Amino acid sequence: MLFLVVIVSASGTDIAADLSHGAGLTHLLQEITILLFALIILSLLIFDNFMKKSQIRQLKEELEAAKNMPVPESVAVLAARQQLSQAIDEQFTEWQLTASERDVGIMLLKGYSLKEIAALRGTADKTIRQQASAIYQKSGTPGRHAFSAWFIEDLL
Repeated sequence: MLFLVVIVSASGTDIAADLSHGAGLTHLLQEITILLFALIILSLLIFDNFMKKSQIRQLKEELEAAKNMPVPESVAVLAARQQLSQAIDEQFTEWQLTASERDVGIMLLKGYSLKEIAALRGTADKTIRQQASAIYQKSGTPGRHAFSAWFIEDLL
C-alpha cells in the first residue's frame, strides 16, 4: 500500500508540474491513467484490509461468545466434557504436538476453517495449513474429518 501511495502522490505531483509546463495531451492522459489505476488498486487494498479486520473482529466475538456460553447444569454433561477435554489433551501429548499445533488442533475440533484459524491466530494461511498437515501426520489421520472423528467416533 505504501508503494501505491508513493505512486499516487508522485503521479499527482507530476501531473500538476506537467500542466504548469504545458505538456502534451497524450502525456497527460498517460499520467492520469497511471494515477487512476493506482488509486483503484489502493482503494481495493484498503477495502480488502477493512473487510479482513472486520472478519477477524467478528470471529473473535464469536469465539468469546462461545467461551461465555452457559455451562450445562447437568453433572453428567459437565463430567463428560471434562473427560473429553482431558482425553484430547492426553492424546495431543502422546502425539507430541507442539503448543501451536495443540491450539490449531483444538480450533480444528471446534470446527473453524483453516482461514478462520489463521485470522484468529494472526498468522498466514500457509502456516496453519502446514501445522494442520503436521497434526494429521502425527495423529496418523488422513485429514480434518478423520482427525475429528478420532475423538468422537466411539462417543457416538
